[in-house]
Amino acid sequence: MTNDPNSIRGRAVLLTALAVFATATAGPAAADGPGVAECPATHWVGSWAASPSDALEAIDPALQPILSVGEQSYRIVVTPHRGGGQVRIRLTNRFRSLPLTVGHATIADRATGAEVDAASMRAITFAGQAGITLAPGAEILSDPVEFAATAWAPIAVSVYLPGTAPLLTEHFNGNATSYYTAPGAGDSTGDSAGTAYAFSTTAVPLVSTVDVSASSDVSAVVALGDSITDGYVSANYLGIPQNPALPDTNARYPDFLQHRLDAAGIPLAVLNAGISGNALDDDGVLPMFGPSAVSRAAGDVLDQSGVTDVILLEGINDLDSPVGADYDRLIGAYTDVITRLKAAGLRVHLGTLMPAGGSFIGSAIAPRQNPIRLRINDWIRTQHLSDTVIDFAAAVQDPADPNALDPRFAGPDKLHPNLTGYQAMADAIDLSTLGGRTCG
Repeated sequence: MTNDPNSIRGRAVLLTALAVFATATAGPAAADGPGVAECPATHWVGSWAASPSDALEAIDPALQPILSVGEQSYRIVVTPHRGGGQVRIRLTNRFRSLPLTVGHATIADRATGAEVDAASMRAITFAGQAGITLAPGAEILSDPVEFAATAWAPIAVSVYLPGTAPLLTEHFNGNATSYYTAPGAGDSTGDSAGTAYAFSTTAVPLVSTVDVSASSDVSAVVALGDSITDGYVSANYLGIPQNPALPDTNARYPDFLQHRLDAAGIPLAVLNAGISGNALDDDGVLPMFGPSAVSRAAGDVLDQSGVTDVILLEGINDLDSPVGADYDRLIGAYTDVITRLKAAGLRVHLGTLMPAGGSFIGSAIAPRQNPIRLRINDWIRTQHLSDTVIDFAAAVQDPADPNALDPRFAGPDKLHPNLTGYQAMADAIDLSTLGGRTCG
């Protein structure tokens, strides 16, 4: 597989067709869809996710260069939304046009910075082997690892890449700090002190999901979206760079939603499938914006473990150009992705597009976007394709100017919410509408 968008879309169509076929042909004991009559005592559920965006890997959102060359180790820090006694890790080579060889990998509780708790460290294997080679475009789930993951407690996945290995598949805007060694430093996956990990990045290389073992009543909801789902907050009006105080705060709207679910005792894990700059029906203008939501719905939603629900908030970036996508094209794209997700047995919750009035993008780059946004929101509020509608726009708009974000909720660029705004988005979701599993 290459980085050509047509091949990405082809993969998405194939995976979707297989998922629909499996749903249609599986008997009553099929695994994770709603309406299943019987369930195993435990099953795999996604606990953390970072959707792969690209393999450019040049700089991160803090504008730090990334020095991936080869013969080095990466310590990726992730914060699970749900705990479990076993975990499995998905490694990704989705957008790299070359094979990727993994020499060794470990998992451990993160202590501070790149330091980990040595007593918690466990080896990660793949089909019983310490190493694996991933073909271009491939991803792989590890073998189950006996590891006590705790919700909201950061864990570190360390991966050693022997040989030459530039241009790794990454999630560009990780909003969390991970670490890596200097090129040529060798295998440092067992370094509990973290002293070898001299460099840091707020991108997320190599790791795309973490699953945990969970009881049969637990399921997952995927938040599929753009930078607003990804949790981006700018440092200034122009929108670049990222606010340096944001990484490692776990303050995205899906994080706030997880806290609400936890407080209510609802057994759902929230998986973040946001990509900054992402569009509904267009592949990214820049590589780190990722392929369209229509084309990545299979890999970033249907491939996740234990998923029953999807929150879809995409489309504003399709309008962010002097011309932008037209209304009919976007409605067709919504119809396409919702129909495919529902055919796979998932409940779909469609979000209204939030206002951008007064922002640099809304005022200077895409001044004609707002009338189309309003028409799209009218359609979203009245359509019957999705199971529910989440009116994010109404939750965060300025009462005095509905075409702009409420000043209480607006970040410096007036396009992305601040942390109070992300909390308001999570508060706008009716938790009773999230389906969860229907078997006992």
